[in-house]
Amino acid sequence: MPTDIEQRSDEELLSAHIDGDSSAFPELMDRYKNSLLHFLIRFVGTTAAAEDVFQEAFLQVHISAETFDLTRRFKPWLFTIAANKGRDWHRKHSKRTVLSLSQEIGGDGDGARFVDLMESDQELPDAKLLDSEQIDSVRNAVDHLPNHLREILLLSYFQQMSYVQIADSLQIPLGTVKSRLHAAVAAFSQTWQASNTEEQV
Repeated sequence: MPTDIEQRSDEELLSAHIDGDSSAFPELMDRYKNSLLHFLIRFVGTTAAAEDVFQEAFLQVHISAETFDLTRRFKPWLFTIAANKGRDWHRKHSKRTVLSLSQEIGGDGDGARFVDLMESDQELPDAKLLDSEQIDSVRNAVDHLPNHLREILLLSYFQQMSYVQIADSLQIPLGTVKSRLHAAVAAFSQTWQASNTEEQV
């Protein structure tokens, strides 16, 4: 049977934390330990770095909790903080790491990969036909995207946030979200196709 604290919403838990409930914050961290860590592993490239950024993100949540508007949703705010901490990590490390995009997305065991979820008018690789070398090409293509395009892809496809949620999280106009996402998919497609053309030469 779920306990009372497990039945509370994220926003209720944060409110309880602000009011001094010592059990609320650990519950929030436990609630997001899987999804946020998976997001961060793809964002920074290694489990060890992701764990560090995870702790930094929740430290920032603790510090900024009283500034959060409790009428808004907690998850987009949390992932925005985490993305910012991830960008800080990248700035501190000149050598960018390769994202593990061949890992399954989510915990439902459906085996879906990043390339299975990309939908646009661009010609994209069919994940069912990818061999190991092509998967490496996909990883490299995404890894070479600028951070602002990569984070749009991560929030949209990995975390399945809506355009409105992404706009709210990143504090950018809705039209900017759409244009960046289209640009990210186009850039991915161009880089991936160029990589494969070079291999065929």
